[in-house]
Amino acid sequence: MRLSIHRLIPHRLKEKVNALNSWVWDQELTFNQGEQILIQAPSGAGKTLLMNMLYGMDKDYDGEVHWSVYNMKKTDAVQLSKLRAVSIAMVFQDLKLFSDLTVKENIELKRSITDSVTEYETEKWLEKLGLKREMDTELGTLSYGEQQRVAIVRALAQPFEWLLMDEAFSHLDNFNKQRAATLIKEVRARTDAGMIFADVENNDHFTYDKKLLL
Repeated sequence: MRLSIHRLIPHRLKEKVNALNSWVWDQELTFNQGEQILIQAPSGAGKTLLMNMLYGMDKDYDGEVHWSVYNMKKTDAVQLSKLRAVSIAMVFQDLKLFSDLTVKENIELKRSITDSVTEYETEKWLEKLGLKREMDTELGTLSYGEQQRVAIVRALAQPFEWLLMDEAFSHLDNFNKQRAATLIKEVRARTDAGMIFADVENNDHFTYDKKLLL
């Protein structure tokens, strides 16, 4: 599935876009499935805005975002839900997990929608990220870094052609960054999914096809 971005300008950054000298805002961009893209920008430049626009959560912008034939500004709620369920996975900056559920229950909410992976697989993924003992622990009692690893597994527990990650490693130490990157590479390789990683700085977690300054 191809991603096309046409002259995208968020309304709340409209007065700043020219000064930012962005490689993304107000540009014509096309990304093909399988590509790995790094979007780099300091805080306040709109990384989360961009990721939310790509995911269809924010439609307050000029321009267009197209996933294949789907115009995200015009796609209705039912179509959008189906697209997210089988084609676009996301690790949110604020995680969007349920603090009163266990780690396993948070994963199962996503996994059970499509059953594209087994419960056994997601448990092995949690184990690979050092969370084997926390599976039945209430999520809200974990550190933010541990919760971030749960969010990564949840995103992988669905079919996807693209994986969006909004500062997905921000609270991980180098050891856990490496473990998370290795797991993501393994799962991505099954379908040659594309990936967009938004971060405040350059990184070498993945072999990026393109690095763009927001």
